[in-house]
Amino acid sequence: MSRDICVIVPTIREYECMRSYFENARKHGFDLSRLDVILVTEDFCDTDEMEAMLAAEDDVAGEVFDGTRREEWYEAHDVSEYSHIVPAASHAETSFGLLYMWAGDYDYGFFIDDDTLPHDEWDFFGAHMDNLAFEGEIETVSSDEQWVNVLYQNADEHDLYPRGYPYSAMHESVETEQAHADNIVASQGLWTNVPDLDAVRILMDGDLQGQAQTRTTKDDYDGDFVAAEGNYLTVCSMNLAFRREVIPAFYQLPMDENEWDVGRFDDIWSGVFLKRACDILGTQIYNGEPLCEHNKAARSTFDDLNNEVPGLELNEHLWEIVDSVEPEIPRAARTAQPSEDDVGEEAAAAVDQSDDAFGADPEAYAAVFEAMADELEDGDWEAYNNGEFFNYVGEFMGDWLDCLDALAETPPTPNQ
Repeated sequence: MSRDICVIVPTIREYECMRSYFENARKHGFDLSRLDVILVTEDFCDTDEMEAMLAAEDDVAGEVFDGTRREEWYEAHDVSEYSHIVPAASHAETSFGLLYMWAGDYDYGFFIDDDTLPHDEWDFFGAHMDNLAFEGEIETVSSDEQWVNVLYQNADEHDLYPRGYPYSAMHESVETEQAHADNIVASQGLWTNVPDLDAVRILMDGDLQGQAQTRTTKDDYDGDFVAAEGNYLTVCSMNLAFRREVIPAFYQLPMDENEWDVGRFDDIWSGVFLKRACDILGTQIYNGEPLCEHNKAARSTFDDLNNEVPGLELNEHLWEIVDSVEPEIPRAARTAQPSEDDVGEEAAAAVDQSDDAFGADPEAYAAVFEAMADELEDGDWEAYNNGEFFNYVGEFMGDWLDCLDALAETPPTPNQ
C-alpha cells in the first residue's frame, strides 16, 4: 500500500514518544508502511537524534524539518514569499506539516503532540481511520449556548471546560440525540491524565505548574459523539486525524510572533473555522476514542496566562463572527446528494454511480475559508481588546490560501 498518511509532530523535546505510537501500530497490525512522519522542530534541537530515531524504525518513513530545512523547502517549492505564515518556535508550526502534506499525494493527516502516548487497548491509527470512514447513528450533542463541551459526559463530577471554551458559554444546558452521520472529515481523540485547560481554569484548580490538579480518566468518557450543526466545540490538535480536503480551512493560526502577543489559540480557532465549514458543507467532526495519555510537562501557569490573556476577549467573539458568514457555495461542492428535481433524472443517476461526485471538495472548504478571511480582514474590531489582531489573522488566512494555490501549480512531491 502507498504512503497515504502524513503524520505531523511538532516537537522540541519528547520526540521519542513516537516509538510508542509505532509499537502500538505493530501490536494492532496497522500497516506502518502507510505513514510518512514529519517532525517539525527548530535549529536548536537535536535534529540528528530525531533523524536517527526515524531511521531505526525499518517500516517507518519520515523527515525532520528544523527552521533551516523549512526555509530550504519553501525555496525548493517556490513559495518562500509565504514563509511568514508559519511562525517559528510555536505550536502553530504544525501548519508547515499541512503545506508539506498538500504538496504531496496524501489522503489523510494526523496531528500528534510530543507530550502524549497512546493507550494500548486502542489501535491508535486504525481507530482514527475507522472514525473517518464512519457511517451510522451516533450521539449528537447541542446546547442552548451553541457550544459543546467535549468533556460534557462527566462534567457534573469534574466541572471541567477545555482550553478555548468561551467563558460566556459556560453553564449551558446540554441536549443529546441519536442522529445519522456519514461525512466525517476529522477525528478528534480526547485525553486522559492532564486535561487540556487554559491557564485561568488551571489557576482556579489550584495549580501553578501549568497542570490541572483535577485529572481525567477513561471513566470520564462514555461513547463517541459529534457536535450538532450550528454548535461549536474546541478542537485540540494533540490527537487528531483528518482528510486532505479540509486543509484549506484548517490553517493553524499565526500565534506568538505578533505585536499583540496573542498565543495559544492556533488549534482552537482553526477548529472554529473548520466546524463552520463543516456545517455549511454537510460534514462532521467525530470526537471521543482513541484516547491518548496527555503528560504535559510542568511549566509556569503564569507564563501560559501571559500568552492567553491578549486573546481571551477575542476568543469570546470569534465564533460569533464566523457564525454570521454565509458564503455562496456551488451546489456541486456540497456533500448532500442532489434530487432529480434539482438536476434531472440522468444527472442524479450519474451522481449515484460516482464515488467522487458531491463529495468533500477542497475548493469548497477554500471558498468558506476565504469568506471568513475577508470578514476578519475587512472588519472593524476596535471594540475588542487587541481587535486589530482579527484583521491580521484575516490577512494571513488569505496568504494561506494563496500559498496552497501556488503549491497546487506544481506536480505533487512523491511520497516517501
